[in-house]
Amino acid sequence: MLEALSLSFFQNALIAGVLIAVAIGIIGPLSVANRMTFMSGGIAHATYGGVGLAIFMGWPVLGGAATAALLAALLIAWISYRNLHRTDTVIGMVWAVGMAVGVILTDLTQGYHPDLMSFLFGSILAVNGTDLWMMTAFDLILTALIWYFYYDLLALGFDPVFAALQGVKTRWLHLLLLVLTALTVVLAMRLVGLIMVIALLTMPAFTAERYVKTLAGMMGISFLLSLIYLLFGLFLAYRFDLSAGACVIMAAAFGTILLFFYEKERELK
Repeated sequence: MLEALSLSFFQNALIAGVLIAVAIGIIGPLSVANRMTFMSGGIAHATYGGVGLAIFMGWPVLGGAATAALLAALLIAWISYRNLHRTDTVIGMVWAVGMAVGVILTDLTQGYHPDLMSFLFGSILAVNGTDLWMMTAFDLILTALIWYFYYDLLALGFDPVFAALQGVKTRWLHLLLLVLTALTVVLAMRLVGLIMVIALLTMPAFTAERYVKTLAGMMGISFLLSLIYLLFGLFLAYRFDLSAGACVIMAAAFGTILLFFYEKERELK
């Protein structure tokens, strides 16, 4: 296993794992606190439409995915503000249509098709130097924004109605969270894949919520758990030649179950 550390592609994957863990550790608890899990899933799956369009048009895949993710986030936000009681229906439509568009455009593309499994389920071979720089820049911007709006976001997650009465721009903050979630999904796509990124957004945050009572504490524990799951999953993927995303999510599922029973046993003592 140690020989993997000498391989440049695996080094890139490990660095990407650390950078993605930072974004997941921040966005995951915010998504859970603001009950945005289903919205995040809709954005993640709609992103595949952008992947298909980029392949069809010969554009950079990351740019197409980011564009589709942002459009999905804006569409979900706009319709949910106007028809709050139909938000779940709209998300389901965006989810399904985005995937369908991606599949159709990929089928219509002539010639060589990139490895689509790497976009859906992640790949340790997919990360390059440009991706790492983009992940680093995004982490810095994300950390700065969350630090600046921390107390407003805390109020938004606790009681959005009260926060609005106190002058917090709740709709703007909600839109900002959706946009940041969309970009996190796109960057995590390289390692985890679009299908499984929603699980990584929720499982560490779910576990962290049971051990701490503050949003900052949730972010810290969520980051550590995400880092452990990502690194362990990457080593499993390399060792057994499996999809990186599937290995990461299985590591996260095992860790979540283990910590859940540990907490239950501790409560009984």
